[in-house]
Amino acid sequence: MRSFDWLIYIGALGLMLATLFALSPRADAPEPAAPADFAAEMGPLLPDPSPLDELVLVQVGEPQNGIGTAFAVNEKGDWLTARHVVEGCAKVTLEVAPSNYVPVARIEIDEDHDLALLSTGRSPFPVSLALEAPLRVGDEGYAVGFPQGQPGELATRLVARSRLMTRGRREAEAPILAWAEVGRTDGLKGTLGGISGGPIFDASGSVRGVIVAESPRRGRIYTTAPQSIDAFLTKLGVEVQPGPADQFEMSGYGASSDNARRKLQVVKVTCEVTR
Repeated sequence: MRSFDWLIYIGALGLMLATLFALSPRADAPEPAAPADFAAEMGPLLPDPSPLDELVLVQVGEPQNGIGTAFAVNEKGDWLTARHVVEGCAKVTLEVAPSNYVPVARIEIDEDHDLALLSTGRSPFPVSLALEAPLRVGDEGYAVGFPQGQPGELATRLVARSRLMTRGRREAEAPILAWAEVGRTDGLKGTLGGISGGPIFDASGSVRGVIVAESPRRGRIYTTAPQSIDAFLTKLGVEVQPGPADQFEMSGYGASSDNARRKLQVVKVTCEVTR
């Protein structure tokens, strides 16, 4: 065989090996195809809030037994979640192991945004928050929690700013961020109910928002604006402590999500309306 043919053969073999290594155990999530809108790696800075931002309407009904997600912000037992996950609950617990629940001793509600702070006395591994870093259209986001009561996660891209309008039992309006779903881990189908209150991580493993709503028809999830979280924690005087952060990748975000749950950075919330 001529030397030129050997070069072609070695090159092809290298490509095959690279493909095999890319499909490592970390690649436990389907690799989403990026929409054309997100072709550029670095999109424009997210514009400031505007009266023309999309309005997302959510009807708030009477409290019901249910589940959600929360995540630790320090080692003192302070956890963030969505207000609608725990509002009106007579008893709130965090599941720290299968069938092992820790009672929540105190709940602080944000009157202006869909946020709540839960206190339990201890939280071993907090997340890292990135509330002041700039956001760009097309930024990666990884939603982690307990959709349908089971561990699950999805990959998203930042689309735009929106405004959340709640009507019914509670009426309010607050700024939020819209993320387009571009991938899910295998087996997660249908509604994401139960992931509310969970974090959305960026590629570096820092939290950029709290999940507060979804639009299955449009393939969107919505999170609180980082400034809303910062204002809420500052008002309560909560000390934030950065914890371990795993990097997330579009080709395999399941392992990083599992680590966040395994370290109890992200936990399941249960709500009981009546004792």
